[in-house]
Amino acid sequence: MAVAAALSGLALALPSSVTGQERSASEEIARYRQMLEDDNPAELTELKGAELWQTARGPRNVSLERCDLGQGPGVVEGAYAALPRYFADTDRIEDAESRIVTCMVELQGFSRQEAQEGWYRAGSDVEALVTFVAGQSRGRRIEAAATHPREAELLAIGEELFFRRSGPLDFACATCHAQDDRRIRLQELPNFTDAASARVSMTVWPAYRVSQSAVWTMERRLVDCIRQMRHPEPEFASEAVIALELYLQHQANGGVMQAPGIKR
Repeated sequence: MAVAAALSGLALALPSSVTGQERSASEEIARYRQMLEDDNPAELTELKGAELWQTARGPRNVSLERCDLGQGPGVVEGAYAALPRYFADTDRIEDAESRIVTCMVELQGFSRQEAQEGWYRAGSDVEALVTFVAGQSRGRRIEAAATHPREAELLAIGEELFFRRSGPLDFACATCHAQDDRRIRLQELPNFTDAASARVSMTVWPAYRVSQSAVWTMERRLVDCIRQMRHPEPEFASEAVIALELYLQHQANGGVMQAPGIKR
């Protein structure tokens, strides 16, 4: 009986100890992030994006200052917070990455291949431009309205993809991101089925990833998640990736943008 009581006491004590360690680790990570946020390296990427936005480039030697991101030609403030969205001129749902590439092609005269070349690499023009555009939505609330029929259709596809198990690991996005208190190593994982948790995550992307010493856009983050699930990497501006992005943004509706942020 004494042994049973001792084992029972140990079983009760362990979760408390583990929880305490996790809380301590989380507090240390939060403190570290706060130190970085005081001088976020992503600010340099944002400045580079602003310069690229305003500089005449490409075969037509024009800037991107007349790019229509969904709020009207040349309006950047608040645009990121309402993306992805349907654009009649391309008859597609576009996120920030794909819309910027569209503007580089249509306004500046780049070929699509030239515009998106190396988009996933650290220091790419697309990365910088997306970071600049996202920064212009700081303080704005996410409004992934999905009121257009095509948006509603893609939103439903994104939700289905989020929960669908597939691939050699039989994983879904929901495997890691549909419960509270999940983590990989020291990284807390957002629960995208909970609005508050979704807002905390989505409002800081694009973000400077400390482990990569680089800024990652949300599309880059999703592509890497899919790769880690052992699926083939999607192509740039894949409809499946944009569908997932629309679903995640919709889950985070009402969150106040703080991008660019800091991530592990």
